[in-house]
Amino acid sequence: MRKHNFSAGPCILPQEVFKKASEAVLNFNNSNLSILEMSHRSKDIVAVMENARSLVKEVLNLPSKYEVLFLQGGASLGFYMSALNFLEKKGAYINTGTWSTKAIKEAKKVGDVNVVASSEDKKFTYIPKNIEAGDADFLHFTSNNTIYGTQFKSEPNTSLPLICDMSSDIFSKPINNIEKYALIYAGAQKNLGPAGTTLYIVDPEKLGMTKRDIPSMLNLQVHISKDSMFNTPPVYPIYVSMLTLEWLKENGGVEKAKQRNTAKAELLYNEIDRNNLFYGFVNKEDRSHMNATFGLHNADLKQIFLDKCEAAGINGIKGHRSVGGFRASMYNALPLESVQVLVDVMKNLDN
Repeated sequence: MRKHNFSAGPCILPQEVFKKASEAVLNFNNSNLSILEMSHRSKDIVAVMENARSLVKEVLNLPSKYEVLFLQGGASLGFYMSALNFLEKKGAYINTGTWSTKAIKEAKKVGDVNVVASSEDKKFTYIPKNIEAGDADFLHFTSNNTIYGTQFKSEPNTSLPLICDMSSDIFSKPINNIEKYALIYAGAQKNLGPAGTTLYIVDPEKLGMTKRDIPSMLNLQVHISKDSMFNTPPVYPIYVSMLTLEWLKENGGVEKAKQRNTAKAELLYNEIDRNNLFYGFVNKEDRSHMNATFGLHNADLKQIFLDKCEAAGINGIKGHRSVGGFRASMYNALPLESVQVLVDVMKNLDN
């Protein structure tokens, strides 16, 4: 039976990507070598890195000044690196959930942090509005909240440079007002590739303001100067990310991805709102198109619902342990048909 993968991460990827990636493990570019054993300084691997970086720029229509890096450590290291490279006097932060809470914690190890807005008062079920960021070096926010199921539908309105953890919705839609961003960082494993690499999109003109002595491995200027090859990069995750970007480009880019993702989200949320057995966890206007969170009014139906999901081939539907309920992650590669299967199960739950 075909599986319908709603897992929050590592993410679902296109079947075409899996096929090409598996072939490269056995014989990459007809070299009779596996991509896993080739030198990262070899011509073929350097080409992978350059192609991956170029595709990011092309797909997101980045201005020429931006640098693209594929590093390691996940967004969890990005929480600290972003502050280390950009926080001079004070950083302004918006707290909308678990990951922004962790970003704030790490930034406080670097310098002064001001939490200018938070949705913690209502258990992170909404996105704060009318934010007054005040005087700061930057405003940091998490664009999509995988655990709670909220999403910024537009950038915070501020004149400050923006820093964003975009791990779970990057490439799902165009990035508006890109020139407002000093830094975007994103773990690959939500919507781009397997765990193991982290994408950084950097405005180099905003670097070097802190004057602090940053360790080389955490210094974005060092990585830029070495074309993202300062140390041995995570070659295979970068290669799979490159393949995913090629697939995205061939399928209409981020504009078409947004259309597909909107259709999937509308299909599921319409059923949540229509079906008296279910309810959504977050404010309707702030609902994520990537991670829909919802629950059952009757807790006795939970296991029945999970059993029906399993019988239908649905995987990864349980909510995060800190929230409970259910979570349907609808990343780029998830087809509309999979969402329809889930909706059909919801419709037939009381039968």
